[in-house]
Amino acid sequence: MFGCSLGTLFKVTVAGGSYQEGMSTHIQGVPAGMLITDEEICRDLLLRKPGQDELTSPRKEPDIPVIYSGINAADSMTGIKNKGLSNGTPLVILIPNLDRQFKHIDQYQQTNRTPRPGHASYASFCKYGMADDAIGAGIFSGRYTCTIVAAGTIAKRILKEHGIEVTAYIKEAAGIKAREMPVKEIREKTSLFRKIRAEYDPVYQAIFAKKRITPDMRFLEKMKILDNFERIVAETEVPKLNMEAIRKEYGIHAKLNCPDAEAADEMYKKIIAVKEDGDSSGGVVEVIATGLPAGMGEPVFNKLDGELGRGLSIGAVKAVEIGRGLEVKDLTGSECNDELFAKNGKVYFGSNNAGGVTGGLATGQDLVVRLAVKPTPTIGKDQQTIDKLTLENITLSAVTRRDPTVVPRVWPVAEAFVSLVLLDHYVQHLAYQGLMTKKGED
Repeated sequence: MFGCSLGTLFKVTVAGGSYQEGMSTHIQGVPAGMLITDEEICRDLLLRKPGQDELTSPRKEPDIPVIYSGINAADSMTGIKNKGLSNGTPLVILIPNLDRQFKHIDQYQQTNRTPRPGHASYASFCKYGMADDAIGAGIFSGRYTCTIVAAGTIAKRILKEHGIEVTAYIKEAAGIKAREMPVKEIREKTSLFRKIRAEYDPVYQAIFAKKRITPDMRFLEKMKILDNFERIVAETEVPKLNMEAIRKEYGIHAKLNCPDAEAADEMYKKIIAVKEDGDSSGGVVEVIATGLPAGMGEPVFNKLDGELGRGLSIGAVKAVEIGRGLEVKDLTGSECNDELFAKNGKVYFGSNNAGGVTGGLATGQDLVVRLAVKPTPTIGKDQQTIDKLTLENITLSAVTRRDPTVVPRVWPVAEAFVSLVLLDHYVQHLAYQGLMTKKGED
């Protein structure tokens, strides 16, 4: 299989399948000397995983990451303290699948001859034939996105240490749009959402808050913990969120990472109404990045906005737009152009219709990226399909676990993906700027 790698100087390669032993992400370009832990990665993964509430699939994958390589196991010499730090070699993160119940595998086996409309199951069968990994949709399942989130955790940290911050949130769901808000407020609300999710997540609390897995443990010791946890994961109870108390104390919606709490209320109601009708819904995720240096990006085929357009590789994403996006077709040049002016030796823009990118290069303004997420293909209504082997026409009734919407799970993936693209371009930018500075010059 090709196509599972992203990046040039910061490169990520992912592998695994929904019902295989697990998922993995292999990262090249991680700087040496970083303190990276399984717990830090888990705090991002718990934002994406299923089984948390009525807005996600009931599959209870705990998404417990285990760092396999790239970290020093001990201090490398006397007088040096580098245990637990990245050492510059490829960082490999494993995410075992722990909720592979055979009753669900049987359901997939019963329905895999009849591809789900809107899903990759027909096209993947055409490509891989009888060997196609169709149980849980294999690597075409949204399950693979946990690998992007894991790698994105590392990328976000590196970027933030260089003054670049990336934030994603739900802009629209089930046709309900959030109002325009300042970046600072969006980040404050998103930070609170992350805090609440960790506090209420039973896996995080059981494994990391109680120190059952620590950085000092060997790989096999961690595997023993996960082996025991696998036996009870299906019965793990998710604490019920006190929606009213959380709203009163934090001013956020506890189940949707939309900083506009009133809009989130309406989104939630509409998603549930569509779900109860046996259907699914989509939405829009917005990603904002600040602190990008002007000129970052590469021309022609590797334009920054072109690379961000690869967000279409995220499952369920059907469109990506930068800045005003599709709206520009209805604007005049004077309406669309972002006028420049100087003040106190600095350059400013009168607007940001371009979304922070012109000519494939960053302008130094906020980067604004939006991703359109389609409704979940697996629904609770009968749909017309075929038998893959006999080509008979068949009526398909959904029997597998499903998400009424994947928008609440896509935003952390989008945040991670954009971070991966930005870090790769940032490293290239630093390298090129370094070449332009001759030895002896500042």
